[in-house]
Amino acid sequence: MVDIVVIGAGPAGLSAAVNAVTRGKSVRVFSNRDNYLSKAERVDNHLGFYNMSGKELMDKFRDHAEAMNIRVEEGKVVNILPMGESFMVNINGEIEEAKKVILSMGVSKVKEIPGEANLLGSGVSYCATCDGMLYRGKNAVVWDQSKDAVEEANYLQSIGVNVTFVSRNPHSEELSKDIQYVFGTLTQVIGDDVVKAVKAGEETIPTDAVFMLRDAVAPASLIDGLKMDGNFISVDRYMETNIDGVYAAGDITGKPLQLSKAVSEGLIAAQHAAVEIDKIKEN
Repeated sequence: MVDIVVIGAGPAGLSAAVNAVTRGKSVRVFSNRDNYLSKAERVDNHLGFYNMSGKELMDKFRDHAEAMNIRVEEGKVVNILPMGESFMVNINGEIEEAKKVILSMGVSKVKEIPGEANLLGSGVSYCATCDGMLYRGKNAVVWDQSKDAVEEANYLQSIGVNVTFVSRNPHSEELSKDIQYVFGTLTQVIGDDVVKAVKAGEETIPTDAVFMLRDAVAPASLIDGLKMDGNFISVDRYMETNIDGVYAAGDITGKPLQLSKAVSEGLIAAQHAAVEIDKIKEN
């Protein structure tokens, strides 16, 4: 078991990791996408770092983390399950147990489609390697929204799932010839208790499952009962969410969407998580 799992490796996530390690806590940091700061042409409002590009700043943040033996691991977290005094964190099928979790994925641009949230776990999945074997010998739709979608669709087909691939990208030569390709985007998941079909534009595709292969999972879909304020996660002054032991920091908590705010919130989340872990040890 690790003390803290940090999801996201931008300013908030790396700040959280650095401060957790400073407090003597073990951490694992997961990320599967570039953060927005790396693309900023110039940053002038972060104290002590005048007239620098976002990439230069992120390089310094990563160098700082690496100097403290903090390694950012490639991986998409698809589910977090509370287990009393710990959490089971699912990273593309790998399970890590953690005492605390810090969410720092940046602004969520994931827009769920009708039927998706209601049928999560009943045919809607965010991870092919996690749930693929459940649909062996059945039909599944893969919705292309990430760089790994073709690879995961091929994997599902290889284990005996009858795959239909829905994408707005040109047909990839790397896509298995046994997979049906449909140009378009999903607009609805259909079903009452389980997935029965999906809509891609005006076309209805019967299916037993749909794999939403996005680069990120909507925060509310990561863990049941997470309180949101629109697209942002609600937190208290210690950056703790309404779920005891789960924290959030950075742009995902709301405006102002600023680098200095993200760094400070990562610090606050990590320090409070460390204090709470120490209380458990004392008891």
